Amino acid sequence: MVELTQFRKDTRAWLEQHCPPSMRTRPKSDEETVWGGKRAQYPNVEAKTWLDAMASKGWTCPTWPSVYGGGGLSAKENQVLQEELASLNARPPLISFGISMLGPVLLEYGNEQQKLEHLPKIVKGEIRWCQGYSEPGSGSDLASLQTRAVLEGDHYTINGSKIWTSFADKSDWIFCLVRTDPLASKHMGISFILFDMESEGVSAKPIKLISGASVFCETFFDDVVVPKSNLIGDVNSGWTIAKKLLQHERNMISGMGTRGKSNPKHSLASQAKQYLGEVNHKIADSNLRDQVTQFNLNSRAFGLTLQRASAESKSRGAASPASSMFKLYGTEQNKKRYELLLKIMGSQGIGWESEAFSERELSVAREWLRSRANSIEGGTSEVQLNVIAKQVLKLPD
Repeated sequence: MVELTQFRKDTRAWLEQHCPPSMRTRPKSDEETVWGGKRAQYPNVEAKTWLDAMASKGWTCPTWPSVYGGGGLSAKENQVLQEELASLNARPPLISFGISMLGPVLLEYGNEQQKLEHLPKIVKGEIRWCQGYSEPGSGSDLASLQTRAVLEGDHYTINGSKIWTSFADKSDWIFCLVRTDPLASKHMGISFILFDMESEGVSAKPIKLISGASVFCETFFDDVVVPKSNLIGDVNSGWTIAKKLLQHERNMISGMGTRGKSNPKHSLASQAKQYLGEVNHKIADSNLRDQVTQFNLNSRAFGLTLQRASAESKSRGAASPASSMFKLYGTEQNKKRYELLLKIMGSQGIGWESEAFSERELSVAREWLRSRANSIEGGTSEVQLNVIAKQVLKLPD
């Protein structure tokens, strides 16, 4: 306990010294998110300074082993770090699919050479990753994927396509599911492989969404040559790795259910008082007051459940099928948040392009539209219910 108290004191002092003022504010838009990579863009110089400082400590991946660039912190030390970051309202120095999805499976399934090659670059934000899972005919039934990888000597030749590949046009590398044995059962003939998005034969085409954004892409592979050494795990064992990665992805997505709690100024209650007025420091509209209160109670309970599950998963050293429960509830909670926000803001929440709306008001309708995809990405809600029934509740088929 004494050591943990000293760690908190030292951590607080280090963060006070190294976290720049502009990194202690809420991002104004998604464009201010730092994704890293070879073509990284930063909202200002301080964002790069903040990333470099945190990466130097390994605190972009605080619990990863220090030999791979991580912070080497224990679960309790990481909890202290997260608490101190929250107390400063510090922005995440780096958002990365490498951190939230690929890194954990590399630690479990990658060989030593693969870990040493990729993990330090993820920690430093030097490489931006995208995920090659869904295909035009293989969404919820992901195991039916048809992208082929044929072994030819010391390399694979890959042909096929993926869809809904988030940020494929901005990413440096991809972690990809490919079919390496077309004669095996659909779950058994899949492998997990990594390759450079600048490889000859790789192309990505953004898909424009109803919100006006283009975060998803169609991705095409035409005779792409990939070294055999880039295969993660054993050939045809990719489905096991894919399922584990999906558990980590669903944990990441479930965090949407706790959005908005870090900054009281942007809470639903504060915005309701702004748009609907207040009586005795309470939201004036009693009906919406009840809805906001219930939402906040659910978010608080959900956040505590996630913390407990996170501590349990760290003690086991792996994610669990319970991630499907969190993904299901978290995405529904995030959708509910935007539905309530639109109720609160009324006509001011449906601005699209007009000087009559503030910058925030112009983004709400787009964010609400985007939230509708939460129940599809990372596995549909229907798929999550099946996983919960079979793997969590152990119900018969």
